[in-house]
Amino acid sequence: MHKVFISYHHQNDQYYKEKLLEINSWNSIFIDGSVDTGDIPDYLDNDAIREKIRDEYLKDASVTVLLVGTETRNRKHVDWEIYSSMYDGKVNKKSGILVVNLPPTNCTWFTASHIGEKERIYPDFKDWITINSRSEYERRYPYMPARIIDNLLNKDVKISVTNWANIERDWEALRFLIDATYNDRVNCEYDLSRAMRSANA
Repeated sequence: MHKVFISYHHQNDQYYKEKLLEINSWNSIFIDGSVDTGDIPDYLDNDAIREKIRDEYLKDASVTVLLVGTETRNRKHVDWEIYSSMYDGKVNKKSGILVVNLPPTNCTWFTASHIGEKERIYPDFKDWITINSRSEYERRYPYMPARIIDNLLNKDVKISVTNWANIERDWEALRFLIDATYNDRVNCEYDLSRAMRSANA
């Protein structure tokens, strides 16, 4: 099993994080390495929080699962977690990233980046297209963090985007996606050019 860091908006989307862990406890899909509410003291400054996330929680994780709700894109801690997941340091190596759109987003679109994913996760879907414009990604994924869209546009990165419904009805699909994300992580050349968010929007 791979160690997974779950990035999400704690206030809005705690239910889905807990549901993910509940199903994982039944099926042994991954090892949880995520931050829980209250794990990091509020009094720490931004640099200390970023360092704590990177050095204590992301250090041993090899896959980050990003749960996207309606406010996720505006949260500074989520942006820091995404950045730290993408950063390839001497101690903390880069992770693969899997994005799951949550039901409140009402998203029905998806992006398949890994070999065998189309056949395994979306066997009945035939109308695949390639998207090359930021505006089209923003139209399809209006709640997606900007840093993720930067990298969906990057041909040297493999980030898949799926919907909660796809994994809720088939938890083996989640296992496949985590494995595929893990396997492709080393070859991802992430775009880290965007400055890290300094405040919540």
